[in-house]
Amino acid sequence: MRGRVMKSTGSWYILQSDQGIVNARLRGKFKQEDLKLTNPVSVGDWVEWDFEDQQETAVITEIQPRENYIIRKSTRKQQFSHILASNIDQAFLVITIKDPRTSLGFIDRFLVSTESFRTPAFLLVNKIDTLGKPKDLEYLGLIREIYEPLGYPVLEISALSQEHLANELSPLLSGKTTLLAGHSGVGKSTLLNRLIPDANQATRSVSKFTSKGVHTTTFAEMFPFEKSGYLIDTPGIKEFGILDIEDQELSHYYVELRKYLGRCKYHNCKHVNEPGCEVLQALDRGEIHPYRYENYLNILFEEDTHR
Repeated sequence: MRGRVMKSTGSWYILQSDQGIVNARLRGKFKQEDLKLTNPVSVGDWVEWDFEDQQETAVITEIQPRENYIIRKSTRKQQFSHILASNIDQAFLVITIKDPRTSLGFIDRFLVSTESFRTPAFLLVNKIDTLGKPKDLEYLGLIREIYEPLGYPVLEISALSQEHLANELSPLLSGKTTLLAGHSGVGKSTLLNRLIPDANQATRSVSKFTSKGVHTTTFAEMFPFEKSGYLIDTPGIKEFGILDIEDQELSHYYVELRKYLGRCKYHNCKHVNEPGCEVLQALDRGEIHPYRYENYLNILFEEDTHR
């Protein structure tokens, strides 16, 4: 029988299937395309399953090939990775300008992961009602300046105070499986509760001492949205470490760099200091934002140090 993983608790999985909601466990070990994963089964996966003897629980016998997934390096196990969700139509990165502040580096790392499968991504700037200081508005303007020309919509929201928030986002969410991701404390669970009142996700305020979020969502979970969509809530992410990728491959995941690929003097150009590099020339002409290029170098050299 076939089902879709709605929630993962590490050892047990809740499946939605033609037989209704089923509690299932994993039978044996599954090899995942040479990936070392902390979670061999992720929310959003389509799986094959069978009832156990008493037909009260089930076992997952096969994981069907994924159309896509959002993945990051595990913060607990070196050389392992963790899949946030799979088989999604789009990803919403919930970010905040302050309390906590989402860095441009974090945003770019997330977008590298979505671009690896050409998954549409949106930036939701939450807590917009708390902004008033010039430096905060300047940072918001910088985010718009960088990402909107690249095709990443920047949407300003207030999950806490905007009563009509559901109506504003519903057209974007209806009929799609959407991933919600971001730091702890950016308001993902509050947003989910606003969009799907029956979700009843726990929320906690940001620590005043550290200005960092407090983890409230422990496991990823997928919730039905209206009649034809799903929202996937995920635990807060402190760091977004991307998988090891080839030096020449990283630029493929930067929208603004892709159009210059194959035009450099050397076919194995890393776009760092090579002569005849079209990317560096475009950077000099102002066609590539310096912050984006700086983050590109940070990822590139971080990957080099781990080889």
